This record gives sequence, C-alpha cells and structure tokens, in this order.
Amino acid sequence: MTTHVSSADEDFARRARDNQQRLGADLKPSYDFIVCGAGASGSVVARRLAENPDAQVLLIEAGGSDEAESVRDPARWPANLGSERDWGFQAEPNPHLNGRALSMAMGKGLGGGSSINVMVWARGHRSDWDFFAAEAGDAGWSYDTILTLYRRIETWRGAPDPAYRGSSGPVWVQPAADPSPVAHAMLGAARELGIPTFDHPNGAMMEGPGGAAITDMLVRDGRRHSLFRAYTQPFLDRPNLTVLTETIVRRVIVEGRRATGVEILREGRTSIIGARAEIVLSLGAIQTPKVLMHSGIGDHAELSRFGIPVVQNLPGVGRNLQDHVSFGCLWEYAEPLAPRNTGSEATLYWTSRPELDAPDLLFCQVEFLVPSERTAARGVPAHGWTMFAGLAHPESRGRLRLRSADPLAPLAIEADMMSDPADMRTARACVELCRALGNAAAFRPLIRREVMPGELTGEARDDFIRDAAVTYWHQSCTARMGRDAMSVVDGSLRVYGIDGLRVADASIMPRVTTGNTQAPCAIIGERAAELIRSAQRL
Repeated sequence: MTTHVSSADEDFARRARDNQQRLGADLKPSYDFIVCGAGASGSVVARRLAENPDAQVLLIEAGGSDEAESVRDPARWPANLGSERDWGFQAEPNPHLNGRALSMAMGKGLGGGSSINVMVWARGHRSDWDFFAAEAGDAGWSYDTILTLYRRIETWRGAPDPAYRGSSGPVWVQPAADPSPVAHAMLGAARELGIPTFDHPNGAMMEGPGGAAITDMLVRDGRRHSLFRAYTQPFLDRPNLTVLTETIVRRVIVEGRRATGVEILREGRTSIIGARAEIVLSLGAIQTPKVLMHSGIGDHAELSRFGIPVVQNLPGVGRNLQDHVSFGCLWEYAEPLAPRNTGSEATLYWTSRPELDAPDLLFCQVEFLVPSERTAARGVPAHGWTMFAGLAHPESRGRLRLRSADPLAPLAIEADMMSDPADMRTARACVELCRALGNAAAFRPLIRREVMPGELTGEARDDFIRDAAVTYWHQSCTARMGRDAMSVVDGSLRVYGIDGLRVADASIMPRVTTGNTQAPCAIIGERAAELIRSAQRL
C-alpha cells in the first residue's frame, strides 16, 4: 500500500536518525539508566524515564531497525516469523506432545514482539490484576488501579466508552476495520451458544465469565503501531535518549550487592557501560532469566554446574515458565475468502465449566489455515479458516536451563506444555466448544466442511490435541513477582538481594494473563517507570 509521509514526518525522521547516529558514535562511559530490551515493556520504560530531560537513558536492543515493510504492513506479520526479527527459540522435545519440539517465536528488533505479533490489544481479566496485587502485596497492581492506567495510555478509536477507554494517550487502539464476514459469523455463533457479545473486548467483557467481540488492535492509519512507535520513536530526537541496536547484553555487572553496569557485545567487541542509578531488564521471558543467570543471579545448583560465581541465590530464576497453548481446529471455506486487516479480527473468551467466574479458554479466529506441522499431514484444503483455540490459564509449568557458561550459548527450553493432566481435561472442553462454534448456523453460508478434528473421541481426540498443540508465543512468568522463596522480584519489580536492578517484562507475571500479553507488558513498563521515577525523585 502507498502511505503518505508529510514533510514534518520526514523532517523528524531525519533529525532522529542524525541524533541517534551522533549519540551512538559517542557512547558515554555511564548513563543514569540502562534499559535492556526495546520491546513491549522496555520501550515504555525508556520513554517515561527520558521524559525527564536531566535523566540520561540508554536503551539497548539486540535486534535491528523496525523499518521493514513486513513490520509496518499489518497483513504481512507472518513473514517475520523465522526471519532475522525472530529469536527463533526452539523448545526441547516434549513427551506430552507426542515428542514434538515446538518453535517459540519472540521478537528481536525495535519493538520486540510488538513489531512482529498480530497486533492484538488484550488487557487481561480483572482477576489477573487482582491476583498480581495479592502476590505482590501491593494494591498498585490491582485491577481498579490498572484500569485507570489503561485509560490514561490509550487513544481509543472505537465507539466511545469513557468508563473503560481513554482518548489522549500514546497507544493508538482501534477495532478491526470493516471485519470479514467470517469474523461476524464468529460473533453470531457465540450468540447461538448463549455467549454474550460486546462492542469491544477490553471493558465489561473482561470483568466476568467472558464473551466475544471484534478484536482491538494496534494499527494507525493502516500501519502497525508498535509500542516502540507509540512510546520511543517520538523521543528519538532527544539528546538524553540513546538507542543502541544490534547490541547484545551479555550480563549485568554487580559490585557488592549493587548492579553497576552491563557488559555488552557490539560490533564484535565486548565492553562495559556503567549505570549510575538503575538497570532495567526488559529482554523477555527467555532472555531476561538468561542474563540474570549469566550475571550470577539464579539457582545456586544451576549456576554451579557451569562454574558461574553465585552473586544471589534465587532458585525461581528460569522456573514457572508459562505460555498459552493452542489447538488449531480447521474449516474449509465454501468459496475463497481473503483475510482482512491482520487476518485475526474476532476474539472470544469463555469458561470450560459453568462454575467458573472468569474465563479459562481463549479463542482467536484466524482467517486462513494454521495447522501444526503434525496436523498438516492429515490433509489441509486450499482455502479455509482456523479457530486458534487455547488454554487461558494452563496448569503446566516449564523451566529454562543453562547449557553453558557462555552468554551467547542458547538455553534449554523445557516448555512442558500439557504436562499437567488438568490441561488435557480443559483442552477437551476447549476443542468441543471450538467445534460447536465453528459448526453453528452462523457459519453455514461460509463453509463447506469441518476439516479437523471432526468427531473424535477418547484417545484419538487426545492424540489430536497433542499433535495440534502450538504456542501462542506468550512466554512469561520466568522471573515472577511475589513474596515467597521462588519469587525473583518484589512488588516494585526490584530483583531480590540486588540494589539498582529491576525486571520489567512478561517474565515478572506470577501467572500468564488472560489473553495476548502485549497490553499487560505495556502496563508492566508503565508501572516500572512510575516506581523508578518515585524512587529516584525524577
């Protein structure tokens, strides 16, 4: 598509580019704040700290620029998977998934996951945030507080709803524009089954058992509006914000009990940059615990296996790995129907059991076929759509393990999806609801047939679930916030036992939020910045 760029935009882009080239060529030996990772949380933290012109902020990103059409064009997001903008993590073979080893995409580049994902804005459920508050012992994480923060950061472009939506924040949120007939059919199917529908999914819908709605997405003027674009990009012309790309954070330097700097790898050279006030790790739920462990912060036994000197024994680092697991149920179109917007325009949350008062099932409709590598072998038609149906609150827990003392060596990712028997019980209910939705009368004018799973029962159905399971790419919870021995950070996101070091990304979640994790990561970034500014009197 052709996008008009104003002369003012061109002038800003030139100033920002020239400014960042100067700042990058003349790195300071130390900064007030170092934020590691320019993803969905780190972009927020860096911007909020840099709003004080007296604060010198360094934002370090392992990947490169977001100036690629596959990033900017919402419809082309699948092209980023497996590209240089994807870390390309691979989980270990999982006996609970018939020995399959799942790929686990995570964003690498300015914007992180918010530059390669499906742009869904899903705030999480009331119960998620109240659970966070209880675990942290801090009402600042409660739903009522977080709702106020969401309203403050949004510019909502749908039907006005001032009780839930904001109008003047940096994050541009809109409902999918002119949704496909198949998205409207999803809402019609929900109503047939007695599931309520809502004008948008980020208000009353997420205060009770759930419902269905047209998806909210981060798209502005037809272009992806990543959290880097929303928060950091407007500040790239500031003299107090330096953004380094193509730079790996190897470890945090700790002197005594204080984090004093980071060791980086840039242009083939290793160096150390000091931090006068604080360091924030926002590298995501795989890389943040990895850097902690290589810094000597983690499980004593795990670090000792590789001769890494233990600075702080925190056995929870790398534990509690959670992710939403999905089972793709497929239907064939009666006639080819081209995807619109991002190709994912309708969403639904519901309960697997009537006694639940909050959803434990998550459905994202995808307007093309997305089989797993296993289920593709069962036969897939040329045209169709997918109910990307999954577990909103899986009971299974995974773990990250070091393979080497070398900070550049990859971790072993033991995702262990479906290892808890409770998840199989919930998955059966999930697939049955999925089939009921897809075979409802609302879809009949649009589909020829159900492709899979069909009328499977017993072990055949369970085998389909194990073969169909894939990740939502919502890795989280590996440096969790809490007050017990397995917690890594406190309610202020400070790493236990280490001064001047915080974590702000999905790894701090005590449990994965209900729905896509991008919006909660923005809130984690906002909370981190608030806490730092208060502590540092900015």
